Amino acid sequence: MLSRKGIIPEEYVLTRLAEDPTEPRYRARERRARFVSKNGNCNVAHKNIREQGRFLQDVFTTLVDLKWPYTLLIFTMSFLCSWLLFAMVWWLIAFAHGDLAPGEGASVPCVTSIHSFSSAFLFSIEVQVTIGFGGRMVTEECPLAILILIVQNIVGLMINAIMLGCIFMKTAQAHRRAETLIFSKHAVIAVRHGRLCFMLRVGDLRKSMIISATIHMQVVRKTTSPEGEVVPLHQVDIPMENGVGGNNIFLVAPLIIYHIIDAKSPLYDLAPCDLHHHQDLEIIVILEGVVETTGITTQARTSYLADEILWGQRFVPIVAEEDGRYTVDYSKFGNTIKVPTPLCSARQLDEDPSLLDVLTLTRGPLRKRSMAVTKAKPKFSISPESLS
Repeated sequence: MLSRKGIIPEEYVLTRLAEDPTEPRYRARERRARFVSKNGNCNVAHKNIREQGRFLQDVFTTLVDLKWPYTLLIFTMSFLCSWLLFAMVWWLIAFAHGDLAPGEGASVPCVTSIHSFSSAFLFSIEVQVTIGFGGRMVTEECPLAILILIVQNIVGLMINAIMLGCIFMKTAQAHRRAETLIFSKHAVIAVRHGRLCFMLRVGDLRKSMIISATIHMQVVRKTTSPEGEVVPLHQVDIPMENGVGGNNIFLVAPLIIYHIIDAKSPLYDLAPCDLHHHQDLEIIVILEGVVETTGITTQARTSYLADEILWGQRFVPIVAEEDGRYTVDYSKFGNTIKVPTPLCSARQLDEDPSLLDVLTLTRGPLRKRSMAVTKAKPKFSISPESLS
């Protein structure tokens, strides 16, 4: 009917009707799950934990790890429950001493001005939070009341120390500082110093520095041992290099961290044809250091899947010197440009070094032509002041 009205072409309708509904259709393979997300969170779900009591043995860490709504709820209920508990104790003391019926009780009460549970609740709050309004106080008539006063003050101090410490630790957690440590969205592979290198860019948005910053990289992939054991998350450490060598970096400006792909590298057999979302490959980058202002150790993490690695690309420069100081243009933080790169793995490049000579010959005429164009330019120049 739709084809008669011209809404859907008749050929498409006939094709759809000719399909066999029982025949299985081809489905593209889904992208592999990340072990570490781009923002650094570990994509791991813990199930069937039978020993739940272990979390209660470290209550403080459990409270810090909880989400903010649960933490605030526990914070409120801990104070409210303690006030209600000791209000009941004060009401029972007054009831046992006969203070709730002043005409029939003793002349000197245990606690003055307690006539109901509401007044006992108010006195409990005054004792625990040390707010004295002058209307209620403990007398020397009942030694038990003096003991309860001491116990409630100690319990109140413990609750204050635990809950306020928990709130402080949640607001000063190390991963908060890691929010301003950024990594490039893509990693690149290009030739540097005659060798294929895996490169990424890292930067710090704050002026306060990360002291003793170190960077590590791991390759995570599914492997099978010679005995047939399947290791779903096999982690292999690979060395990272920077401009001064070693893992320690001086992160005062964005840096390009690179890894030389040699015979010892797990990326030795990686070729351009392997950089697709079906490839079982994930590269995890971990940056650790001490926050200069707080002295807390922080850690920032990210990962790169195979389709997030760009072959034959290089990061553009973003640091420039202006008015006697260095400036960083973060709008170009992840920008890359194409550079001549062999379309082969590092193993093939080591077996046939002439592939690099081909790149050198390819770049030679381009340089000569650029020099010729430079010579052909007219003999005048435009000063920067005239452009402003």
